[in-house]
Amino acid sequence: MNDERPFAGVTVLEFGHFIAVPWAGQILADGGAHVIKIEPLEGEPSRHIAPLGGGESRHFFIRNRGKHALPLDLRHADAREVLEALLARADVVLANMRPGLAAEMGLEYAQLAARYPRIIVGTVTAFGPRGPDAALAGMDYVVQARSGLMVTGGRTKDELPATGESPIADYMTASLLAFGVASALYRRERTGRGGRVDTSLLLSALALQNNLMVRVEKLDGGRHAQFRNWLADARRGGVPFAEQVERMPRNRVAASTAIYIRTFATKDAALAIACGSPSLRKKFIAAIGHEDPALTGTVPDVDAHYAALKRAVDATMASRTTAEWKAVLDGVGVPASHVALPVEILDDEQPTANEMFHRFDHPTVGPVTVLGPAVHLDEGGFAPGPHTPAFGSEARAILAWAGFAERDVQRLLDGGALTPTR
Repeated sequence: MNDERPFAGVTVLEFGHFIAVPWAGQILADGGAHVIKIEPLEGEPSRHIAPLGGGESRHFFIRNRGKHALPLDLRHADAREVLEALLARADVVLANMRPGLAAEMGLEYAQLAARYPRIIVGTVTAFGPRGPDAALAGMDYVVQARSGLMVTGGRTKDELPATGESPIADYMTASLLAFGVASALYRRERTGRGGRVDTSLLLSALALQNNLMVRVEKLDGGRHAQFRNWLADARRGGVPFAEQVERMPRNRVAASTAIYIRTFATKDAALAIACGSPSLRKKFIAAIGHEDPALTGTVPDVDAHYAALKRAVDATMASRTTAEWKAVLDGVGVPASHVALPVEILDDEQPTANEMFHRFDHPTVGPVTVLGPAVHLDEGGFAPGPHTPAFGSEARAILAWAGFAERDVQRLLDGGALTPTR
């Protein structure tokens, strides 16, 4: 065991499916944790999304490397015996079960803490553990809608808000959960006490909108209230949703949205720039051959000024290729990038140079490229774990590790609580 790895010696029991808990578990496994993934006998649902054979799919192996899978029917008469043996050896329990199921299975922190005072239980819910929506089911797409993230993301389909291709609330939740577990383990080193880590898709979606999650009452309170009143009338009157979104109060700065923090159409593709400071804005406007008097003084009508300047700058940016403009802007230190398609990034030299991808030979499908560890720590603190062994193949070894004698291992296997279904 490499003691340089931050979670070496930590045992994690993962009751996770889909994204949030499995990816958090993979982060911990990349950091050296011993992760036992408890799955239903038919396997975790993501195994069956566009399956590749061998009980796996793209969705499964991008979030489950370095783990040891144990098929277990949690409602079987023998399941409690197995769970108690595993819990006695666990440091961390991770779960994103449907509302109420963790308590039904005896896996809530309050149910475990008295017997296992050093245990840490990390829980993911859709909307948080309290409040009127606490018992509701929810997944990333629904929570993006509930939180406003679907609107602030800016993507539409058929004039209605839509998410992008990535379930970003799920991945943010996984990252926060892993951070919470690391924090609880650090605290346990000082106090000897375990604890409960809670996060939710809703909180993660709000965190992703942190720039917008603010109200200065004397400046914003009145206009927010006025808009809420208008919105109630608009919805009763059948005003199209696109218009409701457009009327939403925003703290937009005309200079930013028109010129300095945006994407431009170029002669051949698209270019994004981000000039947050006055000095960067001056560099940009000079580099493209324009002037902006509002940067050094005042103009009579700011909105009209930037509407006219936007038309002129748009025409200028469309006159040259993305590569040509990027060379100009790189030369003066203005942050700029071509707008890449996700499939291009897999072959991009920049992430490759920084070991952001993990390339391995999958026993069923051959060479595969996936995302590597999302954080680097010196001396190999985080490293991609091995491919998860075939589903059910480690059941006997896991039971033996949990302290069961061979005769009891055989009894449990014969009893049907741990036999994967095909």
